[in-house]
Amino acid sequence: MEFHVFILVLIAAAMHATWNALIKIDGDRFTIVCWLAVAQSFFVLLVAPFVAMPSGEVWVWIVLSAALHAAYKIFLSQAYQYGDLSQVYPLARGTAPLLTTLVAFLFLSEELPLMTVFGIVVIATGIVSMAFKGGQPGQKLQTKTIILALMTSLLITSYTTLDGYGARLAISPHSFFVYMHLVDGVIMVSAMTLARRTTAVSLFKLEWKRCIVGGALSVGAYWIAIWAMTKAPIAAVAALRETSVLIAVIIGVVFLKEKLTIWRVAAVTMILTGVVLLRLS
Repeated sequence: MEFHVFILVLIAAAMHATWNALIKIDGDRFTIVCWLAVAQSFFVLLVAPFVAMPSGEVWVWIVLSAALHAAYKIFLSQAYQYGDLSQVYPLARGTAPLLTTLVAFLFLSEELPLMTVFGIVVIATGIVSMAFKGGQPGQKLQTKTIILALMTSLLITSYTTLDGYGARLAISPHSFFVYMHLVDGVIMVSAMTLARRTTAVSLFKLEWKRCIVGGALSVGAYWIAIWAMTKAPIAAVAALRETSVLIAVIIGVVFLKEKLTIWRVAAVTMILTGVVLLRLS
């Protein structure tokens, strides 16, 4: 992975952790994540005239990807409704790199250097450790939270692999990204209309700043990731993005006043070690 790609993916990771924290703060997470998707669509619509229109087979991948992204947002919002940021976020993100590596290896014929594989495993192990042992003293995950977080992780794996392939198949990764988010926006608006018809507008009036900022951060973070997956192995990009859990921990400690436990310090160290291994590979 080239140095400029490496740095940009780390920036995307910080942006990703921040918009997740904005969702978690309080309120109806489902409606907030729906409005966030609307904001995403607005931002990409501004640049749609400047990217190529997808054609043929690419549209199949765009629609499938948009459906997976919509499902991901819905499961994520529900996981945050029941669990804490410091637990749900690492659990959802932590298992995705391993699953993405397996899928990319089995179905996309990607060959990964041994050090890259080892770095991915170390990062994932550190993040999962953060989820199960790095929370507040005496805090336990509810079964419902675990199921929602793991379903979110499966969806992350699915859309990451599909997006990496679709972006390579399209005329440009930017074309794939823009039109995927437009379709995703349509799906999320439909879901919000069905589920929150009477309350959606009033909530947006209260939370419009959070939704717009979150949408901008989300678009920026994933745009970088889509582009990076055309420049480096999908599994390596996916794993490096998961360092966003470090930013989530910082947000938790500084802004949410969570304690930095020994388990959490150990998990952070493991994640940083995995990042170094990825860079060296």
